[in-house]
Amino acid sequence: EVQLVESGGGLVQPGGSLRLSCTASGFTFDDYTVGWFRQAPGKEREGVSGITNGDPYYADTVKGRFTISADNAENTVYLQMNSLKPEDTAVYYCASGRGVHAAAAIMLGGYGMDYWGKGTLVTVSS
Repeated sequence: EVQLVESGGGLVQPGGSLRLSCTASGFTFDDYTVGWFRQAPGKEREGVSGITNGDPYYADTVKGRFTISADNAENTVYLQMNSLKPEDTAVYYCASGRGVHAAAAIMLGGYGMDYWGKGTLVTVSS
């Protein structure tokens, strides 16, 4: 069974940091693009950050604050989130797919992503 499992969400104060993890089972990331997406209640899903063959892409809203990285040995992709803002509050989803670069997947809100995790909630609040 193909699975993507996110972890690391929680409650953090504005200005704080959090690291999300996405671990794949049933397949290896290899040539796959892996991306992070988020959705707040009443809002459409938006791309946050993605990585393709080690090449990262960031949405303008998180550039300079978030860092995506991959540990191929553990088949895990991380999203380090610093300087968190209340508007970062959302359910964060990990997704993966072939044949699309991270930039396209992120800009198009998940285009080309075939596998999705169930999400992890990030709440940024005082």
